[in-house]
Amino acid sequence: MKPTSIDLRERIVAAYDADEGTRQRIADRFKVSLGLVKKLLAQRKELGTIEPQYQNVGRNPAFDGENLKKLDKFLQKHTDATLMEIQEHFSGCVSCSIQAIANTLKRLGWRYKKKRYEQVNKTEKM
Repeated sequence: MKPTSIDLRERIVAAYDADEGTRQRIADRFKVSLGLVKKLLAQRKELGTIEPQYQNVGRNPAFDGENLKKLDKFLQKHTDATLMEIQEHFSGCVSCSIQAIANTLKRLGWRYKKKRYEQVNKTEKM
């Protein structure tokens, strides 16, 4: 979701400072929620700014720093390793899912392509 523009934030706070009505009336006037008006006023009081505050969310990458270098070296030696083989090889130092490994390979610039015989074997088992 896009943050509210700085211009609108400034107008909301200016209207409140000029005592142009209650918080609810200011919210209705600018067609925003009462919660946004309260949040802006509280943010200005706590942080001294009404600019959008960006949160860095999500889990840290499973492979970083030294483990990322080890993974790259492992892949240079074992270019045909499957995701499961990579997971088993690094199980002692990294605990992550197959998808996390696939994302890391993409981040490193490695292309992952299953071997043809693995695809055939999987379809025969089903």
